[in-house]
Amino acid sequence: MRIGHGYDVHRLVADRPLILGGVDISWERGLLGHSDADVLTHAVMDALLGAAGLWDIGHAFPDDDPAYAGADSLVLLDRVMEMLRSRGYRVGNVDATVLAQRPKLAPYIPQMRANLAARMGVDPDRVNVKATTEEGLGFTGAGEGMAAHAVALLEER
Repeated sequence: MRIGHGYDVHRLVADRPLILGGVDISWERGLLGHSDADVLTHAVMDALLGAAGLWDIGHAFPDDDPAYAGADSLVLLDRVMEMLRSRGYRVGNVDATVLAQRPKLAPYIPQMRANLAARMGVDPDRVNVKATTEEGLGFTGAGEGMAAHAVALLEER
């Protein structure tokens, strides 16, 4: 077994979609990034890559490469899974937390879990997604951005 941790952060801006775990959330602002800026999926990918000793998403999908401009992060997760499978790994489980003052994410979490689980080839009960505020503290609490942490367990096939 191998364990990895992932972390990602993106700034909130007007005129961008808010996508978390592949779910398009109707809200007044979205996350700024080279790809779709799905902070949750990015943290999950970093955890998976870290567990396999494969650097991080910046190494796998550089933000200065035009091929990834506007990329769907779930498609990038498919590529991460191909890398893991080619090295003999499968996902044991993933636990992730989104840090965001607003909007309320609880109604969207079941779909986020289902999306991530489907792409990783595991049952949704092996993917946990939580959301928390930071009580108005820091950049997430001030509504300037969102962050996500993820921990992944990989098992050798």
